[in-house]
Amino acid sequence: MNDVDPQAWLADVLARINDLPQTRLDELPPWKWRAVGLKEAVA
Repeated sequence: MNDVDPQAWLADVLARINDLPQTRLDELPPWKWRAVGLKEAVA
């Protein structure tokens, strides 16, 4: 629905969630995850 591979999204979220500060948890929903990934790839 969000044009995101659910397995890739879940694997990435589970790998990063432990080290991610609480203030950045809003980056993890699938509708924002792809945008965050694209920003990091461009930067």
